[in-house]
Amino acid sequence: MRTSFSKLPLTGVKVVDFGQYIAGPAVAMLLGDLGATVVHIDPPDGPMWQSHANATLMRNKLIVNLDLKSEDGLEKARALCAEADIIIENFRPGKLAKLGLDFATMREERPELITVSLPGFASNDDERRELRAFESVIAASSGVFTDMGLNRVLMGLSPSFSPLPLASAYASQIAASSTVLALQSRQLTGLGDQIEVPLAAAVMEGLCYNSIKVSDMPERYLTQREIEIERRRVEGLPMNVSYEDLQELLDPFFRSYMCKDGRMFYVVCPSHKNHARRCLQVLGIYDEMVEEGLTEEEDTYKPQSEWSSDTSLGVYPMPKFWADKLAARMKEVFMTRTSHEWNRMFGRAGIPGAAQRWLQEWVNDEYAEMSGLMIDVDDPELGPMTQPGPVVWMEESGEESLEPKPRRWVEFDEALKVLRKIRTEIPEPSEGVTQEGWLSGVRVLDLCNVIAGPHSASYLARFGAEVIKLDPAKPYYDSWNTVVYGLSQGRGKRSILADIKSEHGRKVFEDLVKTVDVIVWNAPDTQIKRMGLDAESLRRLNPDALFCKLDCFSGVRRGTRTDYIGYDDLVQAITGIMLRFGGAMDRPEEHAHVGTIDVMCGFGGALAVATALYQKHRFGRIGRGRTSLNANSGLLQVPFCYDYDGRSLYDEPSGPEAIGYGPLSRFYSTASGIYILLSAYETDIPRFRNAEGLEELPDIAEEDRAGFLAAAFQSQPASEWVERLRAADIGCAICDNIDALRAQNTREADGTPGTQNGSYSFSVYRDHPSGHEIIQLDPYAVRSQRGRVFALPPTEKFGTSTRAILRELGYAEKAIETVLKTGQISESWSKEYLPS
Repeated sequence: MRTSFSKLPLTGVKVVDFGQYIAGPAVAMLLGDLGATVVHIDPPDGPMWQSHANATLMRNKLIVNLDLKSEDGLEKARALCAEADIIIENFRPGKLAKLGLDFATMREERPELITVSLPGFASNDDERRELRAFESVIAASSGVFTDMGLNRVLMGLSPSFSPLPLASAYASQIAASSTVLALQSRQLTGLGDQIEVPLAAAVMEGLCYNSIKVSDMPERYLTQREIEIERRRVEGLPMNVSYEDLQELLDPFFRSYMCKDGRMFYVVCPSHKNHARRCLQVLGIYDEMVEEGLTEEEDTYKPQSEWSSDTSLGVYPMPKFWADKLAARMKEVFMTRTSHEWNRMFGRAGIPGAAQRWLQEWVNDEYAEMSGLMIDVDDPELGPMTQPGPVVWMEESGEESLEPKPRRWVEFDEALKVLRKIRTEIPEPSEGVTQEGWLSGVRVLDLCNVIAGPHSASYLARFGAEVIKLDPAKPYYDSWNTVVYGLSQGRGKRSILADIKSEHGRKVFEDLVKTVDVIVWNAPDTQIKRMGLDAESLRRLNPDALFCKLDCFSGVRRGTRTDYIGYDDLVQAITGIMLRFGGAMDRPEEHAHVGTIDVMCGFGGALAVATALYQKHRFGRIGRGRTSLNANSGLLQVPFCYDYDGRSLYDEPSGPEAIGYGPLSRFYSTASGIYILLSAYETDIPRFRNAEGLEELPDIAEEDRAGFLAAAFQSQPASEWVERLRAADIGCAICDNIDALRAQNTREADGTPGTQNGSYSFSVYRDHPSGHEIIQLDPYAVRSQRGRVFALPPTEKFGTSTRAILRELGYAEKAIETVLKTGQISESWSKEYLPS
């Protein structure tokens, strides 16, 4: 229990957590790390998922063992729920209600209650809602294993297994942020809400950059790998490219290089005006490449046909000639120093790059410990333990969040007493304000770039926030990074272009700051202070404005890498994700979902904003929310991201040949040539007696199960096996792909968010402002009963709203014309929406 002196923002919030496995417990963990008092309910024999990761997921929680199938256990659970502000569960739709814990009934009796459900598939998905929706079943059903990136396509590896719990990680961040958004709304209205976040919908939101389809995409955005895939398909050639040959199809500024110490160093600096140049300068080959003809186009937003040469340093992708030439020299130079030396040189020069590391190295990394990205917890079962630090925190209470309480088992009476001691203070509904969405009336200034930060602000827009995106008058990033990514994370925003380092741009920026409630930026601390957005400077401009910061490497405390700049891929490199996926130090591979960590960090940024708003409404404190890509990597790897004395090997499935966890949980080929994913536990063995064709499995020796199942599955097509296994209530799924899901679940854009469409929902925009027909995932993972979720309008062209916003700030037409002529304010980066 938190003391009354705690500065943690959710102090005094009471949570009852019925969650099992990862998603539900992770939501409650995120809330507990922010100060909520959490009572977790387990079955009498303990959690359904026996894992040492529970030590992390259950920190800051009191654990009560109750039998919900008994009247006594049910009555005790109801008594705990009667004291809660928030109740969390992640069972199949309706399961908890059948046991006698009906959220709808509870909310009728207590309209202030917030209930959160995280089913595997949506409750309005009649086809899938009753399935055993284990993590891997959701992944297989949602195209995760068949969309592991261009590398795996070219290597002919599909499906391809990954142990990262993407669905649970995305769902827990989405559910936590939506819960706290509902909580801050309750502080104004006096009313709670009923929220559902299906894991399938959540993982699709995580894959929204993979699932978008743009008609007639200009050729300039096609990578060498995409061109090679198309060539092989046209010519009927097999996808059998070796790992070594595949490396030569990668962009020179988006790949790993072997160093003097035998460790790979990952360079991720394409598409920025300065990063690629700085990279070549630090390597000492910039002048050499310029002498050989490498050019930098002044305006890369012009149609490529109007460029003075065939390429420009700082755009992605590079054409094959220059990609090969640059990569050859870069390989030679990287071998002259160790990865540690390059890490330091790149970091200090402001170039995104990082040495490849294993997860075990990251868990015990000095910077991770110094910064609070990994923390020490004295667990009652495992003893002194290293766990991921807080994922989201407030600057003013960050230190307190570094000292979570270890999980503690208590009797029912003690847990009830703890909850009853805490008073809930909210307005009466009749006295509260009226809100359409949880963020109606909230004005957000988005100063972010790339994916994580902009995605965070777009996510806020679906709940009614008015979002203004401010970008430079002249872009620093190329159009692949801004416009193509912007098709997803620019939805629901108005765009203004202004150089905030210039005289007129700075004035517009400060005028905007004075009018907003929230400012979101993804930048290191040094840049924030330089821009005058540190706490003291911002207070002078707008004392009530909340500030949320996302960056790459930071934790609660400052350290050697805090101000290094970087992207999702670099965090994958330093935390072991790429080495696990590739399987060895000499063959690291990007976990290729676009924005694997970026998108989750965006939802974390939204949680930081929601928490800052709640703290402001509840305690009157103006806070500064924080999260980072590095911090989110701990949640993404929570099943195996920990250490303690006596821990077994870090042996989760890894490498391109990984097909699952074992005979009961892996891919199997079927008679139709289609792979299915079997997802069963040892406790499921008796169920196979009821699966036609597999009745003998319980009698087969454990070491012979894989052979028996592999042979059996070859006797029938995939669809037949899925039907038989599901009839026996055994977890399984056909390994679907995103293209098929999009084709089967697309509708005409109709101004609704898609929450009514089950587990999968896309909209086609035939009159998209880009001039291209575009199909996009709907903003549909959060389904709330009271707060409205808005459909987001398509991303407008950068600068479209510049004039309108200036008028709203009080600028006369003549003044607008004057500042536009200076070039410090702009209405557009290019003639074409998507430069050709």
